[in-house]
Amino acid sequence: MTDPMPPDYPDRARTGLCWRALTPADVEAWYALVRRMAEADQPVWSETREDLAEYLSSPANDPALTTVAGFDGAGTLRAAGRVSARPGSAVAHTWGGVDPAWRRRGIGRAVYRWQRDCQHRRFAAACISGGVLRTMAEERAQPHNALLRAAGAGVVRYFTEMTRPLSQPIPDLPLPAGFVFATLDPEDSEPVRLAHNEAFAGHWGSEPRDPARWDFTVRHPQLVPAWSMSVLDTTTGETVAYQLASFDPEYRLQSGYDEGFTDLLGVRPAWRGRGLASSLLAEAMRRFKAGGMAHAGLGVDTENASGALALYQRMGYTPTIRSRAWDFPLG
Repeated sequence: MTDPMPPDYPDRARTGLCWRALTPADVEAWYALVRRMAEADQPVWSETREDLAEYLSSPANDPALTTVAGFDGAGTLRAAGRVSARPGSAVAHTWGGVDPAWRRRGIGRAVYRWQRDCQHRRFAAACISGGVLRTMAEERAQPHNALLRAAGAGVVRYFTEMTRPLSQPIPDLPLPAGFVFATLDPEDSEPVRLAHNEAFAGHWGSEPRDPARWDFTVRHPQLVPAWSMSVLDTTTGETVAYQLASFDPEYRLQSGYDEGFTDLLGVRPAWRGRGLASSLLAEAMRRFKAGGMAHAGLGVDTENASGALALYQRMGYTPTIRSRAWDFPLG
C-alpha cells in the first residue's frame, strides 16, 4: 500500500513561516539549522550532513511525505521535522527542531502536531494498529521535554551516556582461548551485521538492520574501522561478538576532551557468559588510547535486562547525560 498524502502544513499566519517538504537540495540549509540548534543546546550528539542526506534519499521514508520545513521571508530554514518507520513496524521515530531565534512562538508544537498527523495517516494506510510515535529527548533539554509532556506523550524508557577516563589503568582482559579479534572491514562486514541482528533480537526498541542501513552504518564518516572489531571462534570461524566505535570531533566542544565512542556492542546468545563483552571493551580502550583519545564512551538502556549497565560500571564507566524515550500512542 502506498503512503497517503501528507497532512496540511502548519499555518503560515500563526507561525510566520512558509512550509513545504524537504528535498535533497535542502541538505546544506538543514545542516545549517542543525548547527545553529547545536550551538544553543549543546546536545551530546547531532546529525552530520551525511545523516541528513541519507534520510532524504531513503526509499523507505519518502521525504515528500515525511518531512516538513518552515522558511522565513528571506528563504532561511527556521524549523524542520521528520518521521521515519521501518516497513511493517508499529514504532515511528521523530526528529524536529526550531532555530533558537524563532523559539517560543508555538512552532515546535506545530511541527510535532504535523508529525503526529503524518504518522497516524501512514499507520492507517499500512493497516497498522497500536502504533506509537517515539521521540528521544535529553533530560536536561527542559523545553523539549515540556513540549512532549504537554502534547500527551509519556516517558517509556531511560538511556544514559557514560564515559571513562583512559588515564585510568585499562583492565587486562584477554579473550578466552579459542577466540581472536578481527578488525572491522566495511567491505566484508555481513557476518557482523547478522551477529548484531541476532544479539539484539530481544532488546527493547531494537529493529533488525537491513543491508542498506548496515552499509550506511559501517561507512559513516564518524565510524573508525581501526577501533572496531569482531570476535571470531577459531574452531568454526563464526563471528560471535563485535564492537563498533566512532569519533565525533565536535564532542570536545561540550565535554572538553576527545572520546572514542562504542556505538554498538553485542554478543550472540550462545556465546554469552564467557567475558567476551569485557574483552571487547578493554581492547576498544587500548585502541582509543593509541588513537589519542582521552576518554572511552558509550550509551546504555538503563533497564536492559542483560546486565549491561552493571558491566559498564565494573569497567569504570560513569554516567554523564541521561535521555528519555517518549511515546505518543497513535492507534
